[in-house]
Amino acid sequence: MQRRLDPAERSAQRAEIQDPEVVMDAAAVFLAVRPRSVAETRRRLRHHGYPSGLVDSVIERLVALSYLDDEAFARAWVESRDRSRPRGWLALRLELESKGVERRVVDLVIAERDGTDLTDGVTETSGAADRLAAERLLERRRASLEREPDLRRRGQKAYALLARNGFEPTTCAEAATGFSRSSQD
Repeated sequence: MQRRLDPAERSAQRAEIQDPEVVMDAAAVFLAVRPRSVAETRRRLRHHGYPSGLVDSVIERLVALSYLDDEAFARAWVESRDRSRPRGWLALRLELESKGVERRVVDLVIAERDGTDLTDGVTETSGAADRLAAERLLERRRASLEREPDLRRRGQKAYALLARNGFEPTTCAEAATGFSRSSQD
């Protein structure tokens, strides 16, 4: 029976690897779960102890083969968030930047989402996409919010929910007010 290696021993073994196909296989396993950014993939492979030179060459190859594409990753991330867990544009920006997506790409994708013209980078959006996302989030949580009988407190809870999910104060106020009015009917 073979002894199970601890993580430090596995990393030491991986540091000795010279075959790029081994690193490519490790990257493929990581990418099979969900789309990833270039930085996430690089960080993961280096964390596991693979030599930096091999990691960089594998990343270049994955980019050339279009298995890694930060722009496509960012678009898919934003679409997924808008569909399943709506967030404000500020929260989306932070999430993408934490995944290592370049600011230029984040600006482009957020501008596309909002339908705004990208000039000096996105520092503010028109709010149309955020307003729709906020309304979707409130609609999703309608049942729990409507358990609050006091309309003023219901509006406060709706506002707080939106604020926790990265929406700007004006978007929170408009959507929460609209939600409170619609639930009166």
